[in-house]
Amino acid sequence: MPIELLGAFVLFAFVTSITPGPNNMMLLASGVNFGIRRTIPHMLGISIGFLLLVVAVGMGLHQLFERFPASYQALRYAGGAYLLYLAWKIARAGAPEAADAQGSQPMSFLQAAAFQWVNPKAWVMAVGAIATYLPPDAFISNVIILATLFAVVNLPSVGVWTIIGSLLRRWLEDPRRLRLFNVGMAALLVASLYPLLTSA
Repeated sequence: MPIELLGAFVLFAFVTSITPGPNNMMLLASGVNFGIRRTIPHMLGISIGFLLLVVAVGMGLHQLFERFPASYQALRYAGGAYLLYLAWKIARAGAPEAADAQGSQPMSFLQAAAFQWVNPKAWVMAVGAIATYLPPDAFISNVIILATLFAVVNLPSVGVWTIIGSLLRRWLEDPRRLRLFNVGMAALLVASLYPLLTSA
């Protein structure tokens, strides 16, 4: 893969990974409610799950959706419904101590990895990366290179949101502030669906 193309792709991966979206809104809320250490499996699940999604798209899964558009629409709506459920859970989250007492847990590695397959932004990112940056020669090796690079860039990018959430944790010790924060994060998560579900 040409070095110029590689550099452009890394920039694309960084911008798409660090900008607000469902994953980053959930990590911000998880950083507040559970702290950095307990959110690490969630972060790793996002990066590894997304890596597998990019590989699948690069190996031709997007062609299936082009052939059967209804399956892609079904996936988008299933992802939207799941995001609404997650937003509801975030809005109802209490103080970290109360959450622990109720047995509340951050998203696990497997849950976060599986979520990438119904996350509308992840699909847009994966299809965009493959369609724009994948050269036609050495196809399989280039798919693996792109997917691995995306995961390497993605992990610290999404980690920034967890760190910001953790830093806000002390300021949000006031239950009223925390409640407003969680409702605000839930609203942003719902709002993140609008451009993704209305795009072509």
